[in-house]
Amino acid sequence: MKIISKHIRFRLSLLIACLFMGQMLLAQDTVPLKNLETYLNEARMYGNQDKNDLAILSLQKAAKVAEKNEDVKALIDCYHRFAIVYLRLDKEDTTLFYWDRAKALLKDIEYPYGNAIHKYIEGVIEFKNEKSFQARYLLDEAKQLNNDRNMFNNILLVEGNIFLNQEKYDDAQKNFNSLVINTDIYEKEFLATNAHLGLAKVFIKTEKYPEASENAEKALSIAQANGFFNEIFEANQLLSTTYEKLEAFDQALISNKNLLLLRDSVYNLDKIKTEMKVADKIQFDFMGDQIKIQDDKIEELTASQNRSEIAAILTTAFLMIISLLAISLYRNNQIKLKTNDLLHTKNNELQVARDEAVQAMEAKSNFLSTVSHELRTPLYAVTGLTHLLLEENPNPAQKEHLKALKFSGDYLLNFINDILHINKIDADKLEPLNIEFNLNKVLKEVIDSLKQSANENNTKIILDYDRQIPSHLMSDPLKLSQIIMNLVGNALKFTKNGEVKVIAKLLKKVEEDVTIYFEVRDNGIGISKEKQESIFEGFEQGSIQINREYGGTGLGLTIVKSLLGLFNSKIELRSELNVGSAFFFELDIKSKDSIIDDIAFEMTTKEYEFEGLHILIVEDNKINQVITKKMLTKKGITSDIASNGHEAVELAGKNQYDAILMDIHMPGISGDEATIQIREFDPSTPIIALTAISLDDSLEVFYAAGCNDVVTKPFKPEIFYQKIGENIFDRQIKNSAS
Repeated sequence: MKIISKHIRFRLSLLIACLFMGQMLLAQDTVPLKNLETYLNEARMYGNQDKNDLAILSLQKAAKVAEKNEDVKALIDCYHRFAIVYLRLDKEDTTLFYWDRAKALLKDIEYPYGNAIHKYIEGVIEFKNEKSFQARYLLDEAKQLNNDRNMFNNILLVEGNIFLNQEKYDDAQKNFNSLVINTDIYEKEFLATNAHLGLAKVFIKTEKYPEASENAEKALSIAQANGFFNEIFEANQLLSTTYEKLEAFDQALISNKNLLLLRDSVYNLDKIKTEMKVADKIQFDFMGDQIKIQDDKIEELTASQNRSEIAAILTTAFLMIISLLAISLYRNNQIKLKTNDLLHTKNNELQVARDEAVQAMEAKSNFLSTVSHELRTPLYAVTGLTHLLLEENPNPAQKEHLKALKFSGDYLLNFINDILHINKIDADKLEPLNIEFNLNKVLKEVIDSLKQSANENNTKIILDYDRQIPSHLMSDPLKLSQIIMNLVGNALKFTKNGEVKVIAKLLKKVEEDVTIYFEVRDNGIGISKEKQESIFEGFEQGSIQINREYGGTGLGLTIVKSLLGLFNSKIELRSELNVGSAFFFELDIKSKDSIIDDIAFEMTTKEYEFEGLHILIVEDNKINQVITKKMLTKKGITSDIASNGHEAVELAGKNQYDAILMDIHMPGISGDEATIQIREFDPSTPIIALTAISLDDSLEVFYAAGCNDVVTKPFKPEIFYQKIGENIFDRQIKNSAS
């Protein structure tokens, strides 16, 4: 019986060794008494310096500490760090092994940061496999799961490289610029180095070789100061290429000599052998641990049961498994032979269709971005000049025409905004917020803003609000306001001498989970049965006659439907011709019962004394320059004008300004690049982005570049003056208080 037991242990041990051959795990006999975070920081530092053997050893020690402390989250972090190190070594199988181990642990624990890093690693793997579309999708998911600054910065870097590969050089440049000056507490220099390398590649691609050499030199300087060997090597490669293009052959020769030295010192056989030796040691340590665990289990089993019964059970189970596997393999092989060709063909067709759909969506987004910017710029001139003319006391006949012109400009702007809003939702560029708000206050504000329209149609707006609804809810009040405003505005348009009722009722409340019923009901013209199915489609208004009589774009209900989709809700309709309509939906919202009601107050628009201020206007459009300067002059503000980014940087360096109004889209260097350069010598002067923002513009990039605020052109004059006052006077008050 002892011989049988030993034979079973030997066979199981051999099986475990075979199964885990080629896999690696954290294992070491002894671990020095250090803090877990210390080992992880060491691993990050060694990895960035291309000392991968030392990084692996530090992670091995960290994993031992995590196992000893039974800290599952820390163990997940260790597995993710292992995956990142082996990904840099181009060992995808080993990377996936650690990624899978982390995945198995994440199934049984709530860990948003761990899930976010998991998506980030998967996105990097897809990018390395040249699947840029899938990579960007996974990186976006990672950003939604957690807002860790270090992870967000690394995602910006990967996205910049994706844009570079896709030849989207402007987008790549924005990402890299936002990382050149970063505040990352772990990898500030490493991120800045790679950002400069990315900019150098962009400028090489766009044949701007002086800028390329400048960024490559900066990358080389930071990398040498911190021992980033891979980045030193890459910087010398880029400098060699750039200096050859600039015909600076002496400098190109120096870079080539540096490359030869680096190849001999950094990428030598001894280093590779050391890394492989460390990896193999960890692999066989893990195999030994697993064999020991299985031996212990067999000892426990043999101590409690008859050895002959164990042998019989194992033999029977083994034969059954082999038989089932043989049958399954035979059947699967027959099915595969018949369907393989069909699947291959269909997969190719699906890939082609998906690529065409992605290209069409990108073309549509690019078209809308260009058109929106090109339309907003002349619209700024129309609305701005109209405002200035109305301020100059025109005669009654002229005033009538100017009001008509202002109405037409506002109508066209709303039309453009509606189209862009729908396409932002379609392109997954809108995400609902989750902030605390008071629903009663939101609904009252919407109704107050539409009272003028109601009075014009001699129509009453009534709010039926359930007082049992909690005062403090958690959701997106802005998007909810847009939904209600579109529904009420639509009801007012088709209701004259009647009544529009806004209803909010509490359906159920379980702890902090609340379900609220919303309804907007009117007694207007109603909608016919045959038109109710298509009423939520874009540009649909029931009939051509209705469109001519009541006007509008037919996009309001489409926006409502799309916005509710973000909340996993659905708009429904009851209507009868000449009786009225009712649009209703339900929303699941979180409540915050623990929050005590604040004393109600109203926000009032502040009045500022602008006389004597001096402001820099950065704008390439001559008409817009005139309009903006005149609007400032009316408030007693003097101003200088810069027609491009280079002039803006030069004037900001020579003069003292109370604020800078910065256009973003300009020839030469863009507004955000100019802002980055100004912030290098002037961190305090308020910079307000004054731009015709497009579909692809990211507010995060503006703020990351150093802008204090953003005003979208064309704008309302009162908002324009309010933003200037807030960023000059309110900032001064805050600074003096601090």
